[in-house]
Amino acid sequence: MPPTLASLVHHSALKLTVRAGADHLDVPVRWAHVSELADPVPYMEGGELLLITALKLDAEDPEAMRRYVRRLAGAGVVGLGFAVGVNYEEIPTALVDACAHEPLPLLEVPRRTPFLAISKAVSAAIAADQYRAVTAGFAAQRELTKQALNAGPEGLLTSLAAQVDGWAALYDASGTVVAAAPDWAGRRAARLTGEVERLRERPAPASSVVGGPEHEDRVELHSLGTGRRPRAALAVGTAAALGTAERYAVHSAIALLTLTTERSRSLHAAEQRIGTAVLRMLLAGEPDHARAVAGDLYGGLLDAPFRMIVADAVPGARAATAAGGDRLGTLAEALEAAAARSGEAVLVVPEGARLVVLAADGGAAVAACVAWAAALEAARTSPEHAVTDEDEIVVGLSAPAGPIAAAAAYKQAEQSLSVARRRGRVLVEHERLAAGSVLPLLADDAVKAFADGLLRPLYAHDATGRGDLVASLRAWLSRHGQWDAAAADLGVHRHTLRYRMRRVEEILGRSLDDPDVRMELWLALKTTATDQ
Repeated sequence: MPPTLASLVHHSALKLTVRAGADHLDVPVRWAHVSELADPVPYMEGGELLLITALKLDAEDPEAMRRYVRRLAGAGVVGLGFAVGVNYEEIPTALVDACAHEPLPLLEVPRRTPFLAISKAVSAAIAADQYRAVTAGFAAQRELTKQALNAGPEGLLTSLAAQVDGWAALYDASGTVVAAAPDWAGRRAARLTGEVERLRERPAPASSVVGGPEHEDRVELHSLGTGRRPRAALAVGTAAALGTAERYAVHSAIALLTLTTERSRSLHAAEQRIGTAVLRMLLAGEPDHARAVAGDLYGGLLDAPFRMIVADAVPGARAATAAGGDRLGTLAEALEAAAARSGEAVLVVPEGARLVVLAADGGAAVAACVAWAAALEAARTSPEHAVTDEDEIVVGLSAPAGPIAAAAAYKQAEQSLSVARRRGRVLVEHERLAAGSVLPLLADDAVKAFADGLLRPLYAHDATGRGDLVASLRAWLSRHGQWDAAAADLGVHRHTLRYRMRRVEEILGRSLDDPDVRMELWLALKTTATDQ
């Protein structure tokens, strides 16, 4: 501990006597300073023991002493040492009363004790405290290194929590708590997810302090990683501000966890290169070669039903900003973190402004992707929503598939992504497309233009009032070419309907006997109907 006024009073060689403020002697002393100025406050930093002989003070004037002591206390001076037997044989009552009223500890310094002896005692105590702190810091570093090597991040956090007499927690790239010590700290750390997210938006290294005297504890947050985007974060919670030894321990933990994070980052990059090769082999129809290259890296992912996820930035965002890639990286980290928490394998392959993911069907990664998209969809509908780079991301999700059908699953994911982009959706699942209707797909502008061009001659004919060819064509097609049924629906004679269909063929220059023509006309009619 640093020296205090109490430790100086108990120093046998100094022979100091307390004349006022005896209840405030436990305050630390940062330095001992001699000044005979009438106003030494401009030269004070706070925490000093001020030593005086009252050479330039009217120490017997009560009002002057009240002002003097009040200014010293306001500047953070922790004590006043008064040398007797120099200018005054004893401390003037006015100064004693002023110090007692403030209160500011007042120490009587006997004539045989030079101020230099007090300064040396303070300096020696500070040096000893710093030496103890450095020694304790090295010991903490050795212990933390030992725990990191033998027990991993969990052991390191346990040791760190004990050394700071508090708690510690580690967050992954998505801001989720992956380890905490003691066990109860996980709940406290989980409440700081928002603060961790804000910290991750700043370039590493970054730190912030949460809480204070009005909170249950004081928490320091530190980003981990050497890249532009932090890979993880460390939280350290204590009842009070960290001391020198505790600060050494925290800095050592940051360094060790950063090394672990960067090593994991290098391994992750190597895994991604392997994943890229595995994906290409799967798409090339070589599942056996893909399994051989993957080995045990992806567990049973290639042997069980999986989903293919393709995420992309909209074309305009690619040229306008690099943020699309950052958002894809954030999505990749979220899926990897969800898979890691569930102990499942996931294959993630970044491809520039596109992200391809192979994840277990029904697993945590797929669920995290769907939840991420749903949250973004909900945010978009909020009146307070502001457009962000994240809005430029669209995702396609394939149906469940196996290694042999990987290429088909990739195509399904691309088709779903294309539909998501046209519909202005964040995510579209291929299964939903297959289970639904084809009609929503007709909303594409190119399809509408084709339908308008195909049916325009018929609408133009009907506008002259010479017949109802469009309605007749719709009724005839809906009845699969059954003349009597279609005529009944229209309330006309079947010969009238036959005449109208011949007029349709003449105007369009196409034969209604051709099934492709009938299909195109039916889709065109449905398109114009959905557009009205």
